Amino acid sequence: MTREEKKQVIEELKEKFQSASHIYVVDSSGLTVENINMIRRKCHEKGIEIKVVKNTLAIKAIEAIEKDGLKELIPIFRGPSTIMISESPNGPARLIKEVRKTLDKPILKAAYIESAIYVGDEMLDTVASLKSKEELIGDIILLLQSPMRNVLGALQSGGHKLAGILQALKERGESA
Repeated sequence: MTREEKKQVIEELKEKFQSASHIYVVDSSGLTVENINMIRRKCHEKGIEIKVVKNTLAIKAIEAIEKDGLKELIPIFRGPSTIMISESPNGPARLIKEVRKTLDKPILKAAYIESAIYVGDEMLDTVASLKSKEELIGDIILLLQSPMRNVLGALQSGGHKLAGILQALKERGESA
């Protein structure tokens, strides 16, 4: 790779790292071409960008960026490294878990999610259980709707009771 090609790759990685809020670093070494292609297809289906990177180029790209916590990923870039970039905080983790039902890799080296760093494969379940922004908003809406439904239900049932009492009083008054 020429010096100019390296500069171009570093610039491309800088742009990706700067704009991404969910970055995963995984080890997918030892997988067959067939397995790698299957993982790439699944990533494409789920909107996850996947790229094998040279560690030195990834480190240079990270060093050139001022982004909270991203520099903590630098020690992770040892050995074979593949990056996964996603709009969803848990998308790559769920994909890794799905693939690992049949294969022993990829292995999570680290994940950068909204300036938080999760290091090690043992964090895979934790990261996979994180909720996306849309899921959290949905949960909040459900929580807010529940008390409103209870109040409306109580008011509606109370209204029926009150109408029944008024009707009974009216009938008593007419019969007397």
